[in-house]
Amino acid sequence: MVDSTELKANIKALVFDQYGTVVDMQAGLTAAVTDFLRTKGFAEEPHRFVTWWRRTHFENSMIDALSEGPHTPYREIGQQAVAYVMDRCGFSYSDDEVRWLVSEIERLKPFPEVIAALQRLAATYQLAILSNGDVDMLEAAKPHIGFPFDHVISVQAAGYFKPHRATYKKAAEIIGLPPENILFVANHAFDCIGAKSCGIPTAFIDRRKRPFGHTPHQPDIIVKDFKELADVLC
Repeated sequence: MVDSTELKANIKALVFDQYGTVVDMQAGLTAAVTDFLRTKGFAEEPHRFVTWWRRTHFENSMIDALSEGPHTPYREIGQQAVAYVMDRCGFSYSDDEVRWLVSEIERLKPFPEVIAALQRLAATYQLAILSNGDVDMLEAAKPHIGFPFDHVISVQAAGYFKPHRATYKKAAEIIGLPPENILFVANHAFDCIGAKSCGIPTAFIDRRKRPFGHTPHQPDIIVKDFKELADVLC
């Protein structure tokens, strides 16, 4: 990790992943599906269904990013993932139920300390979102997050899901800063690795207290949450 004083001297904008970094995706979706799963006779803990859903979605989005052809919308990838997991569970379900489950992503709330930390950071830096979510999904999420970011960027602008390098380059282009003046912030190692491979410094939010992994693209900052990030950068 680099010295925080040196890093602060160069950083002019912070770019955040949204799902799982700004908003609590695991807890939010688990709460949303609990009653639904009970009606389906799901015998496992609800968070397990959400984990299977998210893993399937991630795998399918990586396949899409690496395959030839047009970019598939995040919502469509999500619906495919939910349907697959329900098939594996042996549920009967309707298309409306699939659409409803994926729409719950738009209503996710921030982690408890996020808004106060963003308010502190906004006094010094431009703040932006770079998300795998579709443009309309990110727009629908704004009232539930409740913070006015300077930019809310969908990977649709680049035509690839993160961690494809084109997504981070497009974000830097939209923000109007060179990579070295941006700090990318994520709760996911893969996302930090993608940004770092493009020359963008990164901050890893280590909420789950897990090792980052053996990669040459190590984060510049590791913090436990947004409050600690603001403490370091402000």
